[in-house]
Amino acid sequence: MQQLLKRLKDIHHISEETQEHLLAAFTQVVLPKNEYLIEEGRTCRHLYFLEQGCLRGFYNLDGKEITHWFGFENDFVTSFHSFITQTPAVENIQLMEGSVLWSISKETLTKLLDEHQEVERLLRIAYEKYYIRLEGRFVNSQFRTATERYEQLLQENSQIVERVPLGYIASYLGISQETLSRVRSRL
Repeated sequence: MQQLLKRLKDIHHISEETQEHLLAAFTQVVLPKNEYLIEEGRTCRHLYFLEQGCLRGFYNLDGKEITHWFGFENDFVTSFHSFITQTPAVENIQLMEGSVLWSISKETLTKLLDEHQEVERLLRIAYEKYYIRLEGRFVNSQFRTATERYEQLLQENSQIVERVPLGYIASYLGISQETLSRVRSRL
């Protein structure tokens, strides 16, 4: 819980009163490796803070899994489109390690947003950071070579190759596992 509070304070200053309300609103969730946080076709009703572990978001396309993001410690994770619109998710979120998360429901978060301007500001900043990551991912996929994408991934999260199977990394980079092996052997 202290990690969550620290992360929130890193995003924006929050008063003691708002901190108390926020901490009371989150519930700890402990899940094993390979468990699904959300599955396509189901509506995502919670926003999560990942305290420990790692997970991946992926789509199914013609029977093939396409990984489009990873979550690690101190990330806020959810199926954002489903959570915001309260419509069925088109993605899956699967734990790659046993994980400890803190969960807040859409209903509870909405109530906090109505009651505390600081929470609204926190959420806006978190959404802005999510959008910037999404745009960066788009630019990488459109304008960088496979080697450049892999190098940037290592720069942003050097531990990824120790925690994530290479097949998922290749899918995330939009390349085959064979191409990833060639890229890795040249570096």
